[in-house]
Amino acid sequence: MPLKAVLFDMDGVIVDTEPLHRKAYFKMFDEFGINVSEELFTSFTGKATLSVCQELITLFNLNYTPQELADKKRINFKYLFDNDSDFDLIPRVRNLIENYHQNGIKMILASSASMNTINWVFERFDLEKYFAGKISGADLKQSKPHPEIFELAAEMSGEDKNSCIVIEDSTNGIQAAYSADIFCVAYKSIHSENQKYDKAQKIISDYNEILYETSTEWFK
Repeated sequence: MPLKAVLFDMDGVIVDTEPLHRKAYFKMFDEFGINVSEELFTSFTGKATLSVCQELITLFNLNYTPQELADKKRINFKYLFDNDSDFDLIPRVRNLIENYHQNGIKMILASSASMNTINWVFERFDLEKYFAGKISGADLKQSKPHPEIFELAAEMSGEDKNSCIVIEDSTNGIQAAYSADIFCVAYKSIHSENQKYDKAQKIISDYNEILYETSTEWFK
């Protein structure tokens, strides 16, 4: 079937917020006096913040609520969002989004980020006009790698799942797309280290590889 809809993750796919999240998380870890290893932190990639905070409370036996940890992390993140000079869109993703939009492809944002963060990004980079819908994993019962978010995104697009693709960069997100039985393009970058791509149908490192004009070559 021809390509009709693209379901975008956000962190590490549209914007390079992973370094901001990392700084915000590790500042929060320090503030709550917990020592999180690189291996443990990597396992959080693609998961909603509240889900991560619940894991931390269980692992470190913290006497706080998940919301208290999440609020502290969000304050740290917003400061970095507004002040970090390195924060920008992923190279060539605006061109890809404009290319899909010009060719009538529906786009849905399906991110584990909070809706506040999604809206901050869309406002800062003027992306609202391109997308038909937005879903925040923070508002759902299940977190990636559960397929719920992409099943809902495909439904929101109004297109058959066989005409949709997911663009993801994390092990958990790729697993979610795989479990939802939706074609997954894995974007491999310097910001997605230690992630597994074996369940993606296509792996890229440049968005020019999946422009609409080439879709008949790789989307089958």
